[in-house]
Amino acid sequence: MTDRARLVVLFLTVVLLGGVSVGWVRYASERGALRDRQQQDGPSVAAGRVTLAGTGAGPGAGTGTGTGSTGQQRLVFRNMLWGPQRDELVSVAASAPAGPRTASDVHCLRFYAAAGTGICLQRLPGTLEERYRAVVLDAELREQRHFPLGGIPTRARVSPSGRMVAWTVFVSGDSYAGTQFSTRTSILDTRTWTLQQSLEDYQVIMDDKAYRGADVNFWGVTFADDGHFYATLATRGKTYLVRGDVRARTVTTLRENVECPSLSPDGTRLAFKKRVPEASADAPWREYVLDLRDMRETPLGEHRSVDDQAVWLDNSTLVYALAGDYGSDLWTIPADGTGSPTRLTTAALAPAVIG
Repeated sequence: MTDRARLVVLFLTVVLLGGVSVGWVRYASERGALRDRQQQDGPSVAAGRVTLAGTGAGPGAGTGTGTGSTGQQRLVFRNMLWGPQRDELVSVAASAPAGPRTASDVHCLRFYAAAGTGICLQRLPGTLEERYRAVVLDAELREQRHFPLGGIPTRARVSPSGRMVAWTVFVSGDSYAGTQFSTRTSILDTRTWTLQQSLEDYQVIMDDKAYRGADVNFWGVTFADDGHFYATLATRGKTYLVRGDVRARTVTTLRENVECPSLSPDGTRLAFKKRVPEASADAPWREYVLDLRDMRETPLGEHRSVDDQAVWLDNSTLVYALAGDYGSDLWTIPADGTGSPTRLTTAALAPAVIG
């Protein structure tokens, strides 16, 4: 090839790469602008009043209403629809979960609420490095206190009375699927504002003996009452269901291979995700329910891998998040092992049942 031909090829290559770069920048810009525009094919979203003042009680219940309605059960969750209200807490009627959404102007990555208390795990805006905080909200979504977080938010729960709050963050790694990760789980008493920074400070009781391990991790708290909870303990490559005592600062192992437990409103069953041997390493879980009265497990009709801490819509139905076109969608499944999954609503995450 002559020098002239080489120069022509080089020139054409530069022009081609330049065109690709310009096209990619234009595509990224248009994509970014699209994320700021209200979606035309999803539920409508409009600003309004969202409140957590409900009348019910129990895990996953008694957590609020929206747009000023009273006595009507509602869902409050993180809105994942592209548009100006993306990542805001929104409220919808539980009877019409795919209907219009009322947006609160409160942004959360993870959220939960009970008895008029909300916990909102946020990313702090305007910082060069990723920083996060936990914000305790009252029934009108007003900030009561906030606490810095040492990692990426992943789980949040509130006790049935609204007094106790728990959250989990990743301090290294970003997925429960593998083994190379570390978490920190904290518990807060909103009456005294006493913060227990890490469940790793609790005494672990395993097989009726005190246990210590340098690799201990906790996540996925679900409260039974203000003094007791269930959670996941991981150590030596295994996971365990534990029951915790806040005052005694102890956790006692109950069963292996239980992750992200969620207590039913009547306090008799735990929904959880279980690693199954036939699943892939990237999607290892199947959703189960454990009856605490006889410790019998029931596999549910959802055969996809659910990497979420499910929420009980009522004593017979679970709701959980799966990946969707805009981040995640909410799905439901009967808690007795019958039926098949049903999509509850699109572009939604971290629901709490209100009222």
